[in-house]
Amino acid sequence: MATIRLHQTTTATPEQVLAALIDFGPGRSELFGADSDEFLKVHEQGPTFADVTEGTSQAWERLRYDWSDPRRVVMKTIDSNLWGGASGHVYTITRNADGTTSIDAVVVRDGKNAKGRVFGFLFRTVAKGVLAKALASTVKAIEARNKASLRASR
Repeated sequence: MATIRLHQTTTATPEQVLAALIDFGPGRSELFGADSDEFLKVHEQGPTFADVTEGTSQAWERLRYDWSDPRRVVMKTIDSNLWGGASGHVYTITRNADGTTSIDAVVVRDGKNAKGRVFGFLFRTVAKGVLAKALASTVKAIEARNKASLRASR
């Protein structure tokens, strides 16, 4: 099992970060490069939860999202072609005194088959840099989306 901890700081507000994390509409892949819009399926959604399948043909997972605490989004893997056990993600969103927002992410990968175990090994060894780069890209996309929205509202 691999556990990776990541951190990013953004100019987006905690509310904007939360809104991006739980936006399951078209264009999600623009924010999350590891997702393909064609694989996105919302099975069920309520005011503080969602049951969503996302990913690509190579790696997909069905996640139970819980944002009942708007400062913390917990995503538990309930099915996947690679991941099982304790797999999932937790995003903690914190407003900083200087007006920025801290995003702390914990990604747990527990391979459920041979391919998942190989990917899990890669997560323990080389993937932290890849995941850190992906989180940085997501943060930039959130900031760009919020700037575009601000310009459009003027």
